[in-house]
Amino acid sequence: MTDHDAEGAGGRRAVIVTVVLGLAAAALLGLGWVAQQHVAYTEPLGEMLHVRLLFDLARKPVWLAGIAAMVGGQVLGALALRRADVASVEPLLATNLIFALAAAALFYQERLGPTEWLGAVLVSGGVAAFLVAGRPEGGGIPASGSTVWIAVLIVAGVAAGMVAVALRSSLQTKAMLLAAAAGALYGLQDALTRGSLLTLAQGPAALFTSWEPYLLPVIAATGILLNQSAFDAAPLRISLPATTATEPIVGIVLGVAMFDERLRVDPPALAGEVGGLVALVVGIVILGRSPFLAKSEQGQQAPRDRT
Repeated sequence: MTDHDAEGAGGRRAVIVTVVLGLAAAALLGLGWVAQQHVAYTEPLGEMLHVRLLFDLARKPVWLAGIAAMVGGQVLGALALRRADVASVEPLLATNLIFALAAAALFYQERLGPTEWLGAVLVSGGVAAFLVAGRPEGGGIPASGSTVWIAVLIVAGVAAGMVAVALRSSLQTKAMLLAAAAGALYGLQDALTRGSLLTLAQGPAALFTSWEPYLLPVIAATGILLNQSAFDAAPLRISLPATTATEPIVGIVLGVAMFDERLRVDPPALAGEVGGLVALVVGIVILGRSPFLAKSEQGQQAPRDRT
């Protein structure tokens, strides 16, 4: 075997390992979402957006197992990102919605129809298409403090706006908006985590004197509260797609704003990006129109509508 053949074989093995890590991460994330939603959905609606919801959930072993699975998925995703760029790994991670719906269908012995699967594929495929077409690259140390703070405030303001609208909306719309707000904060969390890691490369002192590590726990806890509130309001096929779609897109936008990353803007890339966004919006609309198990405003569950 020549050196060229050896390099080619090594490259193929690296790609296989990256794909396996990415899909395993997506599977764990999907299972984690199912476990969390299974427990959160039994909580009264009166606990939505209250910190006591998290305290109640933290006493449930199944919910804790879901959190552990989600953390495991994030660790595997980080390992995949060490081997390949964001545009190669994030499309794999976006398939967590498909794994989640498949796991939910098996767990509840509920047959999801072609409409639900089409919506899931459009959401996951739309995110993947946007990432592949845009191929974010470059970037480095976070931009000036004022630029980062502006980005943080904009994302926090958008999330707060979605929560404010959700409070006056129907249960289905409320679940979607809370899930989207959670996804926006998760995207911000991803960006701040990356910023902290880049700052750490300059030395521990630089990290401890920066503000990102101290804001991260607040953003993470708020995102979890919004996510579990969305899970409390509606089943997975209603409450998860918005999170799946919002997190990577907000992360990419913040990457451009905070780290000077670059997206491809040539005509084919723009066509792919727009097509991906259209696909994920259509997918969310399709899933949002699917029949779902409603809960009354008093937190009582109606009989499950099996489709």
